[in-house]
Amino acid sequence: MQSLLHLNAQQVRQGIKNGYFSAQEYISQILERIQKVDDKINAFITVDNDGALRQASLIDKKVRSGEKIGTLAGVAVSIKDNICTQGLKTTCASKLLKEYVPPYDATVVNRLKNSDAIIVGKANLDEFAMGSTTEFSRYGPTCNPWNINYVVGGSSGGSAASVAALECTVSLGSDTGGSIRCPASFCSVVGFKPTYGRISRFGLISYANSLEQIGPIGKTVLDV
Repeated sequence: MQSLLHLNAQQVRQGIKNGYFSAQEYISQILERIQKVDDKINAFITVDNDGALRQASLIDKKVRSGEKIGTLAGVAVSIKDNICTQGLKTTCASKLLKEYVPPYDATVVNRLKNSDAIIVGKANLDEFAMGSTTEFSRYGPTCNPWNINYVVGGSSGGSAASVAALECTVSLGSDTGGSIRCPASFCSVVGFKPTYGRISRFGLISYANSLEQIGPIGKTVLDV
């Protein structure tokens, strides 16, 4: 089977839409990749294997039946663990919230789901996003995929590392004073802090309300 891990978001959607490969094939490779490398990188706090495969199956059914699919159909996404996900733990990398399961999705997560994106898990961060290296997490530091002896930047280090390590295709992070841009730079991926207020912050467990903004991290400028 061909490796699908290096594809960007546009290529993933087109490949699934045109039947070159299935969403389940792609997501299975992503989950296998996480299992293979994440014990060294520690980009994820929680991985939702069952949920990701279930969503992939639903997308494949849509394709087979000729239904319209979303703009991110099948694309594997990691979510920084300070952004609420219904039914999936949101810990902020803290012992305080180690068992917290939100009863609702953040607006950004709901929009991803409506676009048929597949959430594969929650990404590591400095505890409550207070840091710039992702070394200060209750769940241990995230290591740079290019050299595990180097830091990954922060606080959205798990988000950037998960993209760089081919454990997902795109990710959502949050940025107060560089928390998306710094780890994206450290990991040689593309990060973007949108204008404050351009993207809903509902469901973000925030660090600084007047500054913090949710934004994307991807392999390419086009994906972002």
